[in-house]
Amino acid sequence: LLNKRTEDCEFIKKFEVANSEEKQVILTNEGHQCAKTFLNLMAHISKEQTVQYILTLIDDTLQENHQRVNIFFDYAKKTKNTAWSYFLPMLNRQDLFTVHMAARIIAKLAAWGRDLMEGSDLNYYFNWIKSQLSSQNLHGTGPETGAGTISPSESSQYVQCVAGCLQLMLRVNEYRFAWVEADGVNCITAVLSNKCGFQLQYQMIFCVWLLAFSPQLCEQLRRNNVVPALSDILQESVKEKVTRIILAAFRNLLEKSAERETRQEYALAMIQCKVLKQLENLEQQKYDDEDITEDIKFLLERLGESVQDLSSFDEYSSELKSGRLEWSPVHKSEKFWRENAVRLNEKNYELLKILTRLLEVSDDPQVIAVAAHDIGEYVRHYPRGKRVIEQLGGKQLVMNHMHHEDQLVRYNALLAVQKLMVHNWYEHIYSFVGVLFSAEPGSLTWSAKSS
Repeated sequence: LLNKRTEDCEFIKKFEVANSEEKQVILTNEGHQCAKTFLNLMAHISKEQTVQYILTLIDDTLQENHQRVNIFFDYAKKTKNTAWSYFLPMLNRQDLFTVHMAARIIAKLAAWGRDLMEGSDLNYYFNWIKSQLSSQNLHGTGPETGAGTISPSESSQYVQCVAGCLQLMLRVNEYRFAWVEADGVNCITAVLSNKCGFQLQYQMIFCVWLLAFSPQLCEQLRRNNVVPALSDILQESVKEKVTRIILAAFRNLLEKSAERETRQEYALAMIQCKVLKQLENLEQQKYDDEDITEDIKFLLERLGESVQDLSSFDEYSSELKSGRLEWSPVHKSEKFWRENAVRLNEKNYELLKILTRLLEVSDDPQVIAVAAHDIGEYVRHYPRGKRVIEQLGGKQLVMNHMHHEDQLVRYNALLAVQKLMVHNWYEHIYSFVGVLFSAEPGSLTWSAKSS
């Protein structure tokens, strides 16, 4: 054991004093010894500062040349381990610097290595990233460490480091699918909704941009409502880099989506979120970055084409899917409901399910009021829809809002309940009339008429 430690110490001394070219020679000729020394010292030294130094040395070594990750893969293969198995346990350490240096190294090994991280290791790492990006680490004084509570600025830096690990991972197509499977998109939108700093905004939107390079994932991103989150930030953005990455993400969503319907859904969502108006304002400004100018032009053309084909039902559907209901003209249009009420049954009642879901989860009085109003209009113009609303739990949800603290919510909930109850009687009348007119000659109805 003493000989091994002496060997490791001698090697690390030689490596420390070597210049860049000499280090490359050492790594080429003694790659196995290098990996073994780094990992031995990391595992057997108890002093935290020394562990931090070794991790920094490893990180710098990999950063200088991405191919150097292979020395760890070669060593791991001989010891029948995975390259990241030496670093994953360090994510549970007390010291945040140690934890995040280990996280950076894991990301580099996973992204640059010849083998993909898979299974429980990948799930563990992605779950760790999600926990670090959670809102409790974005606000307040930050987590406890061995040295006490860290400051908000330190916490912010560490969260940005975690975001950087995710950015690196999502450059690999296979990891994009794994991240979406792990409900990672909801994690990203939650961070963006938390009014985080512009740097973290940029990093999270960069991740959306990367995910949108995979056509199959564009449909999933649509279901996670990324467009409203990005449009809100675009409206308030004062940083050109944030504006640039949002425009690039929007372009990817419209350009990379495999299905025409998905592309149209994205265009409608952007129109609904007032992106077209924002683009017109951005077009008036001058940019040094040609990509911004080109993306603005592309988006204006695509959204302009979609506006020409936009029907009132498309507009309504897009607004509903955005989850941001407002008193736009279609809600109060008698003509709209007369022509389109039955269309809410399409795609296995997709839009009705969204309406009832909004009644259940939204805390915005306007959204609840409009949703209650729309359910009332649906059953008024399509009486048989009452049964559908009951089966979806919509009737009870509307009734619950009759006691809401907001007057407009109470009013629209009451009207909707009245329409639901009235149509209950209409259904009986329509059923009775249907029996009369479907009766065969010689029946009681016809006998009564002939007498």
